[in-house]
Amino acid sequence: MFSQNAIKFDRLEILVLDEADRMLDMGFIHDIKKIIAVLPKKRQNLLFSATFSQQIRSLAKGLVNNPVEVSVAVANSTVKKIKQWIIPVDKKSKSALLIKLIKKNNWEQVLVFSRTKYGASRLAKKLIGNGISATSIHGDKRQNARLKALADFKAGKARVMVATDIAARGIDIEQLPHVINFDLPNVAEDYVHRIGRTGRAGKSGEALSLVSADEFAQLVDIEHLIGRLLERKFDDDFVPEHNLPVSKLGQKKLKDQKLLSRKKFLQKIKKISSNKKYLNN
Repeated sequence: MFSQNAIKFDRLEILVLDEADRMLDMGFIHDIKKIIAVLPKKRQNLLFSATFSQQIRSLAKGLVNNPVEVSVAVANSTVKKIKQWIIPVDKKSKSALLIKLIKKNNWEQVLVFSRTKYGASRLAKKLIGNGISATSIHGDKRQNARLKALADFKAGKARVMVATDIAARGIDIEQLPHVINFDLPNVAEDYVHRIGRTGRAGKSGEALSLVSADEFAQLVDIEHLIGRLLERKFDDDFVPEHNLPVSKLGQKKLKDQKLLSRKKFLQKIKKISSNKKYLNN
């Protein structure tokens, strides 16, 4: 709008960045800097977010002057009233297990998180095909379609809403009882944000994650962030063929372990290549 000369910022007094971590992390930083460059130097900046990684905090310092930080909870903590657990399951069986859980427990309002937009749409269709009213909300949907999906979910017309992380930002559903992580997020902080959709304003809630063996690295990162191991429960009908390794607190992140192993390997190669004894052998 600024480039079209539709709006002027010369008298703006307050700049607000809501969901600041996403705004600074998802490629919007260049656009934000363009806008900031034309704002009055004397102004107030306000940044809001449910999660704030150290990396994003450092980036944000370049946008603010002598800031005051106000926190209403321990950083990246989860609410104690939210019951959290995981079910180890093979990736191919996740849909069937989710359908079973919803029907068996007669869950009436469930927010399900998918890692991708395509996955969210596909899962919603699969649920509908199995007699469960569902809708999806993601970045490819227009704003009016998102609003309708959310309204249907709140009104009980859809038992399940499948969402991606971006689309779910800012969603506030009163007394939402269940949050399901169909896929674990790639960024551990997003786990805190996801399950924070339930257990709001002193209410209790449940957060269940369906975890496959190839998501072990994400699980380790999440448990490291929240400072606790998530309880594991197995479903007798969906015992995984691919075992989910046992995790423990204090273990280094898998990514760090892989980088360390690669570093040691390269150091050994360097040592061998510079040693005539090795080369002669």
